Amino acid sequence: MKSIILRQVSVEAYSPLFQNLSLSIGEEDRVGLVAGNGGGKTSLLRCIAGLEEPTFGTITRSRELRLGFVEQDTPSSVLDLSLSEAVSSALSPSEQENGLWRVDATLDEFETPSEFRSQPIRTLSGGWQKLALIARAWVAEPDALLLDEPTNHLDITKLRLLERWINDPARRMPMIIASHDRSFLDTCTTHTLFLRPDVSRTYGHAYSRARCLLEEDDAAEVAKLGRDMKEAERLRQSANELRNIGLNSRSDAAQKKSKHMAQRAANLEQTFGSLHKERSGDIRLKSSETHARFLLSFDDIVVRTPNGRALFRTGKIQVSQGERIVILGDNGVGKSQFINLIRCSIEQEGSVQGLQCHPTIILGYADQKMSHLQDLESPFDFITTHFRLGDQRSRSLLAGAGFPVAEQMRPIGGFSLGQKARLGMLALRLTAPNFYLLDEPTNHVDIAGQEKLETEILAQNATCVIVSHDRSFVKAVGTRYLLIKKGRLTDV
Repeated sequence: MKSIILRQVSVEAYSPLFQNLSLSIGEEDRVGLVAGNGGGKTSLLRCIAGLEEPTFGTITRSRELRLGFVEQDTPSSVLDLSLSEAVSSALSPSEQENGLWRVDATLDEFETPSEFRSQPIRTLSGGWQKLALIARAWVAEPDALLLDEPTNHLDITKLRLLERWINDPARRMPMIIASHDRSFLDTCTTHTLFLRPDVSRTYGHAYSRARCLLEEDDAAEVAKLGRDMKEAERLRQSANELRNIGLNSRSDAAQKKSKHMAQRAANLEQTFGSLHKERSGDIRLKSSETHARFLLSFDDIVVRTPNGRALFRTGKIQVSQGERIVILGDNGVGKSQFINLIRCSIEQEGSVQGLQCHPTIILGYADQKMSHLQDLESPFDFITTHFRLGDQRSRSLLAGAGFPVAEQMRPIGGFSLGQKARLGMLALRLTAPNFYLLDEPTNHVDIAGQEKLETEILAQNATCVIVSHDRSFVKAVGTRYLLIKKGRLTDV
């Protein structure tokens, strides 16, 4: 029987990410790993994979267990390989010589078009790069899979393909899946581990049911803490009253009983635990006003690749104030090119023929890679340089976004993708736009952040054009859906 056993595992960075984690993952368990940004999901997966050592505790894997680990980012070592070469490079030299049929069979499982197999990885869309990483892990015939954000960049079609692939009876093996995709977790997992700095909790259910149970347990903990605090206060008050009585009456018995009650109160207070609060930070938006009825107007523009190849025509489309337009389509059809076209037209007014932008537009832009953040710059430098708010105000805003003062001077390149996304969201808020242009804004944001972003977009009645494959997010915020298919952009 293949299994992975964790005993009292703790990982500390600047502070404990999680501690005293004990867990047994059996033959057919598919565990959804849920935590806030920077909460230790990737660290835990790397420890299980043997790439890092936990601060404390032990991790035991079945004898000769072969692990397949799919990391978030595409390794630079495979970017210049073709898709087929990238997958085959996961095999040993002897396997590459005699087992290349396995590469083709694996790529067939992921319905990979033949013309993509010879293309360099770096030229493929983010979705195909992600499937290539999963194929690399699977071709080596692992006994267990570790998947770190496997749905990032996948379009709806590939998401459903991956869900079918994971749920196939041929893949009845231990899996640990770190993901912020609520629908995916519900479809693909049998257990849920909520990773926390103090006490992590595990449930034998997929995400939605497990979250209900977690909220019930948290509510019970809050209620118990309230009762215990009242009881400790009552004991303290009674102890003081008895102490005064003992002193006034010179009663040794009363004073002895007073000390006993005070000790009971102290013992009870020692059991008080700090209630869990997500440390990843809050997300808030702020919008400016505009009296324009239409912010954008497209006159049948041709959207092209950087080398000039035509992707699709927009037709005649107007973006009205208050609309939240979601752009849908398969990976590689040109969604990000469309977003970039709009951004260029707004930033360089009149640069795109056939696209009219209202002069009152204040743009709030964020791409899926948060490319406007510089790795060598610190969060503090980024905020103070771009928004000139003063040191104290900048530190306060960063702390509220999930960057403690002790970490605000660290290089941005050292933070997780989720933390970078939250810094990008803070920059959006400080820009106070009246038009949001968002390319996969939830890709690296944790579930609490996704839900807060949904709430803020609705509360601000923000005008948006959004590219997203997050089904829960799209359903929550979209008012209009445009699909890129067969060379056209059409309302659906």
